[in-house]
Amino acid sequence: MTSNPWQRLTPVELIEVAIQRKEGVLLANGAFCAHTGKFTGRSPKDKYFVAYPGCSLPREQHQWLSESQFENLFRKVVNHLKTTGGYVFDGAVNQHPRYKVPVRFYTEYAWHNLFVQRLFMSGSEHVEPRYAVYSAPTLKANPDTDGTRSETFIVLHPERGIVLVGGTEYAGELKKSIFTLMHHHLAEQNVMPMHCSASLGERGDVALFFGLSGTGKTTLSADPKRKLIGDDEHGWGEDGVFNMENGCYAKCINLSKEKEPDIYNAIQFGAVLENVVYDERREPLYDDKSLTENTRAAYPLSFIRNREPAARGGHPNVIVFLSADASGVLPAVAKLTPEDAKKHYLLGYTSKLAGTERGVVNPEPTFSACFGQPFLTDHPVRYADMLMERVRQHDVSVYLLSTGWVGGGYGNTDRMPLRLTRELVNMVIRGELDALETRRDDDLFLNVPLHVPGIPEQYLRPELGFHDPVEYQTRRQELVSSFQKVLNRFQELTV
Repeated sequence: MTSNPWQRLTPVELIEVAIQRKEGVLLANGAFCAHTGKFTGRSPKDKYFVAYPGCSLPREQHQWLSESQFENLFRKVVNHLKTTGGYVFDGAVNQHPRYKVPVRFYTEYAWHNLFVQRLFMSGSEHVEPRYAVYSAPTLKANPDTDGTRSETFIVLHPERGIVLVGGTEYAGELKKSIFTLMHHHLAEQNVMPMHCSASLGERGDVALFFGLSGTGKTTLSADPKRKLIGDDEHGWGEDGVFNMENGCYAKCINLSKEKEPDIYNAIQFGAVLENVVYDERREPLYDDKSLTENTRAAYPLSFIRNREPAARGGHPNVIVFLSADASGVLPAVAKLTPEDAKKHYLLGYTSKLAGTERGVVNPEPTFSACFGQPFLTDHPVRYADMLMERVRQHDVSVYLLSTGWVGGGYGNTDRMPLRLTRELVNMVIRGELDALETRRDDDLFLNVPLHVPGIPEQYLRPELGFHDPVEYQTRRQELVSSFQKVLNRFQELTV
């Protein structure tokens, strides 16, 4: 055992150490690049909670460890890290001074410490942390004695404020563990935790974008005429919204300077790349998917030119839900009442496409409550109620946009043109759709505009894009049934 197992190092020192330890390499653009082995994404099936007083998480939908199982695993992790030595970072989460929380990270790998230093604010080693994350990627659990289903584990104890991560090198687990804890911590203070991006307009107007992977959340929230508040995690308190983090964790598959210049330029010395392939000259090959499609870049907000320095804004003026609907049934745009917004927030609907997961051959509907079910620490209805209360109180316009295959469905028509989706987003933000006449769709909880200037009719009436009216009605009924089935499950769980 080393006499002083923990080192506090600057980002530059961590890069030096990580290279010396062969944890990764420095690329031609200056970024540090690490490969994470067989784990190139989160491991939701290896995530566990320890119950706490007042916990309302449906027990049948999550995995649990007992207090004694947690204590045994905690002791094993601490002893492992004391033996291997590692790195400590005292950081903080939540950009709002009233809600700022000290967080400490203990990491076995130097590059993991660099990663969290990119994404979180700096704190003080002299302040006792409210939460602590222990990362031990080379430690494997014993399912026979530790209560886990495999050698990999992500264990959260919200009451004690401790996270244990082992058996995986994927750095995203460290980021998302804090986001999960904030779902409990902030909600207890009547602050709504949100899995969304946020931007600020010249008039001080705030727009929020919710959407699952592949829906266009990052792309559509990036606007040269608007400042970025944050790309992923926010809180909504009594005086507006704030970024929980101090950095971005962007997908960079197929990244190009022409399409996404802000992200491209942010990948420089001090940034971290995850699972990006590079050539013999150490030039990143962003189009290469041989390791994973989930290639990532982590960098501080200061690397983004068009950002809001305070990482805060007022109450939202507009909320946009995004869905890459493959059925072709959802219209390109629809306005939502507060009641509709609550239902669609609980649904968190999009389509999972072939190739995104093993075994997925045809597009299939997927649902993630609150657009972030893996990170919820309380019943989804609690967060949906918080949303509806705020939408009503602040008279927020809420819209659903389909970025999928409107009118015909996947395989029968092209995806919704990005140019038209961007124009719809701009019109929504400018308030140009608020007074338009609509038709009501009670089955899908939508108010669809009868006419939108510049938008072809088939994108507002998807049935016009189907060659066979029977196929449209069949797909529509399948979508309506799946919506109702999911919502019924929430009703059953609250009875």
